[in-house]
Amino acid sequence: MKRNWSSRMMFSYFPIFLLTVSILIFLSFLIVGELSRSETEKANRISTGYVVDSVQNALSEVELAVLQEMETNHDYGYYLSGESDQGDRTRLYNTVKDMRGMIYRNQLIDSIYIYRELDRKVLTLNGLVDSDVFADRDYLNQALTKAGTGEWSDVRSLRLFSSDPTSQVISMYKQLPLPFGSEGVIVVNLSMYRIERMIDDMTNSKVSFMRVVNDQGQLVYTAHGEKEILSSSVLTRIPAGNVGWTFESGILAGELFAWMSVVSYIWIIIGVLTVVLGTLYILYITRKNYRPIQAMMNRIQALQFREEGMDVTSRNELVMIDQALETLIHQTMDYQKQHDENLLVQRRQLFLDLLEGEQIASLEDRLERFSPFSGATMQFAYIAAEINQYDDFRHKYPAKDQNLLKLTLMNLFQELAGEEGLEGWGEWVSSNRIGLMVSSGDHSTIDKTRLRNLAERCLRWVSDNLGLSLAIGIGPVVDELSAIPKSSSAADMALQHKLSLGKDRVVLSDNLPDRSTLQSYKYLQMLGEIVREFRIADENWRQKLDELFVWFSEDQVKDEEIHMMLHTLIQMLDRELGQLSDSLKRIFSEPSLQGYYSEIEAETTLKQVHTVMLKWLAEIYRIYVSVNESKSYRAMISEMKVYIEENFDNPDLSLKHLSDRFQISGKYASHLFKEEFDMKFVDFLTQLRMQRAEYLLATTSDNLQDIGQKLGYANSITFGRVFKRVVGVTPGDYRKLKMKPGGQEEH
Repeated sequence: MKRNWSSRMMFSYFPIFLLTVSILIFLSFLIVGELSRSETEKANRISTGYVVDSVQNALSEVELAVLQEMETNHDYGYYLSGESDQGDRTRLYNTVKDMRGMIYRNQLIDSIYIYRELDRKVLTLNGLVDSDVFADRDYLNQALTKAGTGEWSDVRSLRLFSSDPTSQVISMYKQLPLPFGSEGVIVVNLSMYRIERMIDDMTNSKVSFMRVVNDQGQLVYTAHGEKEILSSSVLTRIPAGNVGWTFESGILAGELFAWMSVVSYIWIIIGVLTVVLGTLYILYITRKNYRPIQAMMNRIQALQFREEGMDVTSRNELVMIDQALETLIHQTMDYQKQHDENLLVQRRQLFLDLLEGEQIASLEDRLERFSPFSGATMQFAYIAAEINQYDDFRHKYPAKDQNLLKLTLMNLFQELAGEEGLEGWGEWVSSNRIGLMVSSGDHSTIDKTRLRNLAERCLRWVSDNLGLSLAIGIGPVVDELSAIPKSSSAADMALQHKLSLGKDRVVLSDNLPDRSTLQSYKYLQMLGEIVREFRIADENWRQKLDELFVWFSEDQVKDEEIHMMLHTLIQMLDRELGQLSDSLKRIFSEPSLQGYYSEIEAETTLKQVHTVMLKWLAEIYRIYVSVNESKSYRAMISEMKVYIEENFDNPDLSLKHLSDRFQISGKYASHLFKEEFDMKFVDFLTQLRMQRAEYLLATTSDNLQDIGQKLGYANSITFGRVFKRVVGVTPGDYRKLKMKPGGQEEH
């Protein structure tokens, strides 16, 4: 029995099916191999990350331990001031003991030494040494010449004394007293040997390798020989930021991955060869079976559109192919519809090209094809319309309704332009902005009145029928289509002034200000005055705020500059008032401020922005006044003054002490002092102590140590330094010269 055409085709292509299945099997093996490799790289990265985190945490713990020791242990302060060298030097021994304790508590620390600026001596675990003969003076000089706090150094050789063996360390220095003192420097040296042993304990040397290089690519550490590492492939590189190292790791059995890669390439080659052979086989079978296909092609060439009633029950293969061709015809018609839609896209692209200043000569074919304006057009202008509160518009309407509304707006602008005797061409230039090119038509002119009437009609119709809010910018009239980018730029710039220039949300480009810079000094001065009125609880801040918004309108300030100035005002109020009470802290918190910023930027008129700002500032003012009323300003500062005068000899007297005593923040206490006495708290306290010191030096025979302690100083050195800075002479010279309080000498 002779096979029909369908059976022949099926058996002809059956080998292709087998080849396809084979390729899928090959690809499965390939994917499994790649997944294995990927998981291995992932595991290697995780283990390397653990090592990096451990090293970074260890270094951070050492740094934190040193900082805590320097801040909490007063023995170091006695050493820096030279007090620990006096007497039996017990404090100096305690300082060395504390340094030794830090080394015992931190396994990575190799050594510690402290440089004292007072006499340029270095304190090590073995005693005091002059810095000029100190073995590590090169690094010490480097630390002294650099300002601020040092970071971990590169690996270096360390020898504290000439007789000591050399060790490899990384070092860090901190200026004392913390954080940025100038009395000395502490240097901490970490043993590279102990760091390397820590890395070794976390690395499986039988499976993987690891090495560490610095910023210059120089080798810092490796767990194996350099030759062995170079023969393996690096899978992971992770930088350690606090020390500037890069950790590189990989699998020692790199040949296994190379072999897997080769196998993968073999499968790929087999797949490609299979595809090539299959293609050749298809070509051969196709040519062999081409005769019945040729008959079908003749049928297609002679095909005519037929009436309905085709016999769909026929088992003739060619009839079924004929039905498929009819389906193809319907698809062609759908394609034509799509082509028409593409014309709309091309028309919009032409619109955008004109706005971008494309040469008219290069656009002549498309202008002639779409003919957006009549040939007798004399003048052109550009109108830009923007949907206000666009985020609300997107959330209110689904995507389908949004597209429908946008199409309605585009057609509306063009129709209303026609009713005004103008030719309009509208397109959406961005998600929330529509552009309208208008032309004068046949031998007519465009004036600003007609353009404004068109804009106002659009606003009214959209507001009444669609419930949307628009802002419209109108560019200047130009005499040729090639100048339309100038009108477009002016219209876009007009929309940037819709708060200060918008009258019923229509902005004419002719109203734009000539100057391009904001008078920042005037506005910053006004913001400072508003904050000052707030601080003294004066209602005059409302008048200042009204005046600020009048300036915005008169100076025709850009919308973004208005928002910037209002944000600056809020930040200034936050700095002045944000820490005075929990209520003010909450109102100046980040979530609350973001809500106010969003509310201000959502408003479309300067009056609305003014209303929102006034409402918010009034709430802040109410809370601030209530805080001030709970404790009188004058009573508080007077009470603080009396307390300081009675307790100026207390060594613990400080802003924090006053803060705890009077239940106010230290920042606020400092502010009150500055406002009332026009001097800092520290200067006021020093003045009281020096007045008392002059009296004691002139009227008593007490030694300087006792006088200093009576005035609240820990030692005579500190007292003498402050006395000389304020009075001009040392306490000893003051007594020798028999000077009197007030600067009068006895002759």
